[in-house]
Amino acid sequence: MKKILANLQGYYKEIVIGPLFKLLEAVLELFVPIVVANIIDKGIALGDRGYILRNGLLLFLLALLGMGTAMVCQYYAIRVSGHFGSRLRAQTYRHVLSLSGSNLTETDSATLITLLTNDVQQIQTGVNMAIRLATRAPFLAIGSIAMALLLNLKIGLIFLVSTPMILFILYAIMKSTLPSYEGIQKEQDKLSALASENLSGIRVIRAFGRQKQAAESVDKVSSKLTSMIIRVGKISMTLNPLTTLVIHIAIAAIIFFGARLSSLGDIAPGKIIALVSYMNQTLLALIVIANIIVLFTRSLASARRVAALLDMEPSIALCGKGIDGTPKGDAVAFSAVSFSYHQGAEPVLADITFTIEAGQTVGIIGGTGSGKSTLINLIMRYFDANKGETCIFGSDIKEYRPQALRSAIGLVPQKAVLFAGSVRYNLQMAAKAAVSDEELWHALDVAQASDFVKALPGGLDALIEEGGRNLSGGQRQRLTIARALAGQPKLLILDDSSSALDYATDKALHSALMLEKARNPALTVLIISQRTASIRHADNILVLDKGRLTGQGTHAELLQGNLVYREICDSQGILAGNPVGKETRQ
Repeated sequence: MKKILANLQGYYKEIVIGPLFKLLEAVLELFVPIVVANIIDKGIALGDRGYILRNGLLLFLLALLGMGTAMVCQYYAIRVSGHFGSRLRAQTYRHVLSLSGSNLTETDSATLITLLTNDVQQIQTGVNMAIRLATRAPFLAIGSIAMALLLNLKIGLIFLVSTPMILFILYAIMKSTLPSYEGIQKEQDKLSALASENLSGIRVIRAFGRQKQAAESVDKVSSKLTSMIIRVGKISMTLNPLTTLVIHIAIAAIIFFGARLSSLGDIAPGKIIALVSYMNQTLLALIVIANIIVLFTRSLASARRVAALLDMEPSIALCGKGIDGTPKGDAVAFSAVSFSYHQGAEPVLADITFTIEAGQTVGIIGGTGSGKSTLINLIMRYFDANKGETCIFGSDIKEYRPQALRSAIGLVPQKAVLFAGSVRYNLQMAAKAAVSDEELWHALDVAQASDFVKALPGGLDALIEEGGRNLSGGQRQRLTIARALAGQPKLLILDDSSSALDYATDKALHSALMLEKARNPALTVLIISQRTASIRHADNILVLDKGRLTGQGTHAELLQGNLVYREICDSQGILAGNPVGKETRQ
């Protein structure tokens, strides 16, 4: 919780001054019934127009001052809560970015989005209301009771009877509703996750005609959320009728006993009106207190969720050394590495040992689920291996600062991910410094993307929609390859990045990469593919099967001595006696 409250730093003056002005407003409000009573008892009763005008002017001044103090408090509340919410949202987002893959597996993306939006907004509202009402409402309730007792002790006793009754009603309702708010938050998480999943997969849903089932699944969760909100609302809706009933009985008692005392000359009529006003002020203040408690409870529930996220320590330390100049040693070296995503689960990778020398082109091949992408996750250090040692550029991977490590690696992920913005913006994401247009076009040339980018309106400044929706799958893949190359990496990883390319483009890409390697001999290229044709010319090929390294060597060596590799080649129509390789037509 300290991490959340730290975002209030620099606004302590406003946090103190704001409530003080709101307290001053409450003090002014407590004087209003007294002034009204004096107008009735001393002005109207005696026919003193001057007294009425003077006190009427006093009421106007009290209202004017009250409005001024309220506006000052409102300004400080908005200023503090607005900056607090902005800081907390940025802090939470930065923390999420610092978390490792193993951390993020504990929290789904829908929950993170809810935390960054709804929960932070709830906390921000709580800060706003704390400054505006946390001091005013209790002071007004206590002050109204005290003023009533000062006006007339006998009638003031009615306040001491009615107030506990109202408090009991408030307590009973809050006790029944507050536990439900956390459940409502969880259901909102489920609804967000389901809606996000359905919207991202809308094309698949339409392709299989499952719109009705998808809508029903959302309706089911939404209906449950609605029923929870309605149930809480039904309980909460009894607040006003019950408290109003008590207050009306109390007002009737004030008028009844006030009339009797007035007939005896023990109390003036104006004071009876003042007592009624104080009773209404007490009721309103208590209802505000109840609403504040409900709001604070919801804010506290959200704060606990956000605090739990902020207290989550990254499993991968963010400190370490950088990578400067030309790396020394082997590009990648695994020594008896084993890894599983969950503790106690079956290893996804088991006892993996291999070495990739700097400047080599290495292919990794294997069936679906063989652990190819997991191997890349370990090289990128999204996860740390459970056993064994992983070395990059001659040093243990844990010695590097994660950001420095990743800035030296150009990753082309299996799923092409582009962001809304220009082509230039997407290409410059991997750049460590300013990149000239000439360098960007060179990266596009190597990636076989320059032709279609030149055809786009604006060229490098052409706009790309969210996720690259206005591009084909092959165009997206080529842009992600160009993006990786624009960062001038020391290690280039192509994770099945040519799956959407035709064979001619794939071959041209391979040739361009070889020319790029000739231009930069220190560049190490790691190609993960299910196409044998994409890796057959690599200096070394690693064969994975069910999380184990079953063989490594050149294409010819593996054809002769590795059964898994030979089966993959046979399934793609590549025979040992055909050095070129020819895919069969189905």
